[in-house]
Amino acid sequence: MGHKVNPNGFRLGITTEWPSKWFAGRKKYGQLFREDILIKRFITNRIKDAGISRIDIERTKKVSVAIHTSKPGIIIGKQGAAIEELRKDLEREFQTPFEVNIREIRNPDVDAYVIGETIKGQIERRMPYRRAVKMALEKATQAGALGVKVRISGRLNGAEIARAELFKEGNVPLHTLRANVQFAVLHAKTSYGTIGVKVWVYLGMVFKKVQEAQSASLSSNAS
Repeated sequence: MGHKVNPNGFRLGITTEWPSKWFAGRKKYGQLFREDILIKRFITNRIKDAGISRIDIERTKKVSVAIHTSKPGIIIGKQGAAIEELRKDLEREFQTPFEVNIREIRNPDVDAYVIGETIKGQIERRMPYRRAVKMALEKATQAGALGVKVRISGRLNGAEIARAELFKEGNVPLHTLRANVQFAVLHAKTSYGTIGVKVWVYLGMVFKKVQEAQSASLSSNAS
């Protein structure tokens, strides 16, 4: 199961939250779902090299967009001018009121998407892929990741026959649902074809219910 299912979707409601939070009837669901995809595509195409890891969308009276990024300054701009311009462009494009929030990624070296983005950029700049991956693995383990796995596939180093290589550091338990595993897929565009980059990052076990029960008992004892 762990090898066939996207680790993010596999753990929804357990260690990960839904990236889109809204409810719609049968008639409007398809339209809003498509709009979510277009909003995310619009933002990522508009703001490149900003270390965007995830975009969360919540719909109430207006569309609230939360951008998780390792470089918030690029998106916010001088005195918030860039973020205000982005909000106006979204409203113009999708004809609905928007609210844009920026969430900074405190430790980008252990974020799966940021790691993948770094490797992708280095491959596109013709750095040897083994060196790029090993540097990323080393950085992630030093930053506190308990396990990192990277799979690179395609015409590696411009070889005639495509192949895949797997690099692993530490432990990545894909079958354990309470394991906090981040997953990202990216594509590096090179002159000899597209190179696929898959990244898994294991950040430890999550025991939410146990922690909640312990905090509840402590607060009741204190009172």
